[in-house]
Amino acid sequence: MTDVAYVVADGVATITLDAPDRRNALSVEMSRELVDAARTADSDPTVGAVVVTGGRHFCAGAVRAVLADTGRDPVEDSAYRNLETVYRAFTTIGDVGVPTIAAVRGAAVGAGLNLALATDLRIVSRTARFLSGFAQIGIHPGGGHFTLLNRVAGREAAAALGLFGEEVSGERAVELGLAWAAHDDEQVEGEAHALAARVATDPELARRVVRSFRCETAPGGVAWDVAVELERSPQMWSLRRKYGPSTEQAVRDPDA
Repeated sequence: MTDVAYVVADGVATITLDAPDRRNALSVEMSRELVDAARTADSDPTVGAVVVTGGRHFCAGAVRAVLADTGRDPVEDSAYRNLETVYRAFTTIGDVGVPTIAAVRGAAVGAGLNLALATDLRIVSRTARFLSGFAQIGIHPGGGHFTLLNRVAGREAAAALGLFGEEVSGERAVELGLAWAAHDDEQVEGEAHALAARVATDPELARRVVRSFRCETAPGGVAWDVAVELERSPQMWSLRRKYGPSTEQAVRDPDA
């Protein structure tokens, strides 16, 4: 990989966008590498969480050339597929089967904001900048932008950012529910890793829990009685794993 770094420590896979010269704007190749990194984490049973970060500059959106090529001939096969690859960068992060955290410093703009919102949780710099940016460059939002904004922070925030072009700081993002916590710049990645490492101590359980979490918190949600039944099977699995016959035998005979 040239534009994306992938490291695993403490059961946490850290995926770092690493093209600071263009503020991590998503090229087609970078998007492919991001997809590959996410799939690598998903397929590794020792990974229990993923942190996505961009260092000083989270992600400035899609590379303008990708948008321009699509605009010249939207149904030309390679242009259509290239934009689809950029979309896949954040939809794959949204589907990866472990809990995910975005560690956001600098700006998250357009497709970069989609990438941050695709994760389960966001830890941000106090001075981070969240902005839609699509209308400001004369194009319609893409990648399910309004749905992502609405499901994380609600209709009012989706309107403010997506329709009216408001910019939100990291501290304001926490107030709006766009992020969980805001820290000084130098603390962001460490705080995100510490939070991810907590759930990653038990990767198998983390994968079961995040599946239920996403089902129950998807737009529209599920009825409480449905949620009770949805959680029953994985909870029974976890109880059996913790308290089942093999555990009882180990307690009775620790040298067995």
